[in-house]
Amino acid sequence: MRHRIDLPQGRMLVRSRSSLCDAGLTDRQIRTAVESGDLLRLHRGAYSSADEWAQLWPEGRHLLKVLAVRSASPGGGPVFTHASAAVLWGLPLHGVGDLPVQVLVDGARHSRITAGVVRRDMRVAEGDIVRIDGIRVTSPNRTVFDVARSMREETGVACADAALRRASVIGQTMDADAAAAWHENVMSLALPGLRGVRRARRVIEFADGRAQLPGESVSRLQLDRLGYSNVGLQVPVTGSAGDSYWLDFAFRRSRAFGEFDGAEKYTDAALRAGATEADVVLREKRREDDIRGVTGWRFARWGYEHIGSPDALGSRLAAFGIHPPG
Repeated sequence: MRHRIDLPQGRMLVRSRSSLCDAGLTDRQIRTAVESGDLLRLHRGAYSSADEWAQLWPEGRHLLKVLAVRSASPGGGPVFTHASAAVLWGLPLHGVGDLPVQVLVDGARHSRITAGVVRRDMRVAEGDIVRIDGIRVTSPNRTVFDVARSMREETGVACADAALRRASVIGQTMDADAAAAWHENVMSLALPGLRGVRRARRVIEFADGRAQLPGESVSRLQLDRLGYSNVGLQVPVTGSAGDSYWLDFAFRRSRAFGEFDGAEKYTDAALRAGATEADVVLREKRREDDIRGVTGWRFARWGYEHIGSPDALGSRLAAFGIHPPG
């Protein structure tokens, strides 16, 4: 079962050659383990258990590769940027596959890729290079901007929404001033002439910190492409016994609520917060019944299989009698 990891957990999963030798493995045994697939070579002199690797989402796998490159780098190490900076900040990378590690190189003639590392020739302001636990990385705002201009809109929106949520939302309350400041600060990086700057501007303008998960972010984007307007986000409902509920989407014209229902809600132990899968299913059913009872509105649910395109999500909503205006 896949799970997410943070930076300290990632450090524990990257094994150096010396640590493997200290555990009793010889160089020959290490080579044999790599050849058999029991051990994965992440980068020069850095490895991971294949079993542990298989349990990670793509962001976690990329984080291990980033840490492997850092461990093989002398001195202060490279400045990690783009997707590699995003995983260090714990930001989502929706829909990405296996990516090379990306680092900043100032003064090279052009960007290039060697040994699984993309060296990007670009200049950033001194204040946009910071450290996380000793690792040099582009700042959160610069990272979001670079992801937004270099990757698919779906990936950029999910990343930007998550970053904006951290900057402006506490619990279910959004600080409008903090959100406006975030938009202004990230947009200030969108200088004319930069590759992908138009896409980045669209993503930054569209970002909304009320989206709680990447699936909600991509759902917002597909709804916008379908022509939905004035869709409510994180709409509060008070239950029959005074319980407070928050609904992902509200289609007021159709008198229907919408919920992105990703499988991780049921399978990810961290999101279940100690509850079993059966507990979560029962809790969701009781919640939905209560909301239906007090509002009289319908309910539509969808998952990742429905947000791959606008048409896929539109078909799913139409099955519940929800149609775009016009």
